[in-house]
Amino acid sequence: MSGRRRSLRSRLTVLITVAVALAIAACAGTCWLVVRDQLHTQVERTLQGPPRGGPPGQGPKDRDASRILEMCAAGRTSPVGGDGLRPFVPLVQLVYSDGRRCVLGQTAVAVTGADREVAAGGPERPRLRDGVTDTGEPVLVRTENVAPGVAMMESRSLAQIESTLTWLAGVLSGVAALGVLGAALAGLLISRTALRPVGRLTEAVEHVARTEDLGTRIPVEGTDEIARLGTSFNAMTSALAGSRERQRRLIADAGHELRTPLTSLRTNVDLLLRSENTGRPLAPEPKRRLLASLKAQFEEMSTLVGDLLQLSRPEDEHEPHVEVAFHDVVESAVRRARLRAPDTPMEVGLGPWYVHGDQAALERAVVNLLDNAVKFATGPVTVRLRDGELTVRDHGPGIPHDELPYVFDRFWRSSSARSMPGSGLGLAIVAQAVREAGGEVALENAAGGGTLARMRLPGSAGRS
Repeated sequence: MSGRRRSLRSRLTVLITVAVALAIAACAGTCWLVVRDQLHTQVERTLQGPPRGGPPGQGPKDRDASRILEMCAAGRTSPVGGDGLRPFVPLVQLVYSDGRRCVLGQTAVAVTGADREVAAGGPERPRLRDGVTDTGEPVLVRTENVAPGVAMMESRSLAQIESTLTWLAGVLSGVAALGVLGAALAGLLISRTALRPVGRLTEAVEHVARTEDLGTRIPVEGTDEIARLGTSFNAMTSALAGSRERQRRLIADAGHELRTPLTSLRTNVDLLLRSENTGRPLAPEPKRRLLASLKAQFEEMSTLVGDLLQLSRPEDEHEPHVEVAFHDVVESAVRRARLRAPDTPMEVGLGPWYVHGDQAALERAVVNLLDNAVKFATGPVTVRLRDGELTVRDHGPGIPHDELPYVFDRFWRSSSARSMPGSGLGLAIVAQAVREAGGEVALENAAGGGTLARMRLPGSAGRS
């Protein structure tokens, strides 16, 4: 057996051919059986003869039997026919209960114990059975008691029927062979037609694998399964192309954001090295400020790298979701925000709310919202949690209306915030954490000035 599997087209052709062949074979076999039963039924009807039309002893069958008894008693064994008798084929004989028989004609039928039982007065109804002549010809035998101790055996040859059935079997076999050949050709044509879209899809997939061209599209026609497969493939390549573009943009943006702190670090380090190499060390105070600047720049880079790692992690690497007391998460985030901005008052009102998610990711998202509010606040920051909706309100300058659609994009920073520290990834991290928890987040300008952040998470007011 070859280790190479057949192609889908050849397998489909074979399956269609086998299915049609089985159907043709079933139909041909059923036809042959029906014809055989009908022919045997016709023979049985000829043996039964017309029904008895009068009192016992007066029907045609009774008159024939009486005549045959007289002929056998007189020793006449010529074929029965004429003289007003019902015509017979030359397969008629009498059988006696002691096993003797009187054959009319040249051909005799083998006698069995069942025939002698009928002659001895066994079953009242005639008995039909298959038999053979002395020459081996198959016959259908009707045995009927016609006198005490005597039964008449009337037979009809089955040779013609078997010949007809043999001819019919040959004809049906030929038709079946032609049908199977036609089914194979039809199966090949159907498989080619049906698999043509699959072939185009295969070529497209091979092209993408060979060239990595995610712009490849498959023409979609109709609404069948092949069309749905083509639509899914196009959607997959579009998603992969979008993912690649986002990855490219993330790398470009990350490189751009890292260039500035790296340049500043390099300048400061070069300054320190030059002062040491020239033998003119910096004064303690300038050196202290320079080292403090280096530390701040390192912290900024660490924060940026951490944010990038957080955004680049696939979903299956995040912590499993568990039940989280979101009000406790918000309270912990508020404590952290107060440590970072002790001069900014915060008005906090928290109601109980339990969600399923990653506690660390949710706390970081809330901290980022609070940091964003504190950064622009010119007054108190209001934090409220009611019925699963967290709102963070500041009284800063707000966000220009045309910039609101971009606030959750990676590395996007408002024109008013570009001079402030930050990586531009904080709100993107918020959006990712809320999305993973199945919630929604939005930023809008508050009535009376400032910005209002809304975060809604599915959950309940009590533990599940």
